[in-house]
Amino acid sequence: MPFDTTLWLVALIVFVGIEAATTALVSIWFAVGALAAMILSFFTESVSWQMAVFAVVSGVTLAVMLPTLAKRRKQNRPPVTNGSPLTIGKQGTVLVQITPGDLGRVRVDGLDWQARAEQPMAKGVKCRVDDVDGAVLIVSPVTADTAAV
Repeated sequence: MPFDTTLWLVALIVFVGIEAATTALVSIWFAVGALAAMILSFFTESVSWQMAVFAVVSGVTLAVMLPTLAKRRKQNRPPVTNGSPLTIGKQGTVLVQITPGDLGRVRVDGLDWQARAEQPMAKGVKCRVDDVDGAVLIVSPVTADTAAV
């Protein structure tokens, strides 16, 4: 394998490795450019042509993806805080007593959460998650009626 082909292969591996480590689309454009330059290295020994192809392909890849990325960034999606919306409807156990107006703690799916309730709940009581407010769960006691839900 010619030296320039090996150089582009190493560059490709490095750029893909950086991309895999960051997962933030910081070097994927250069990986595509390095792949194009490596393919060209099979057909020509001109390093200047290979560098030009690397630069152009990397630039075009970036130019094509940039509008899509900018559009995704402007989408207003509510943040998911620690997966708490996924706990709605699940049952847990009160770890620290909850009194109306004060925060307590509950364990749901093996994770401890701050919790709020409209009625007092003692430690050890089973509770159900009715809603979330940021990273605070809104809970209610599990009764015979709600235990089957």
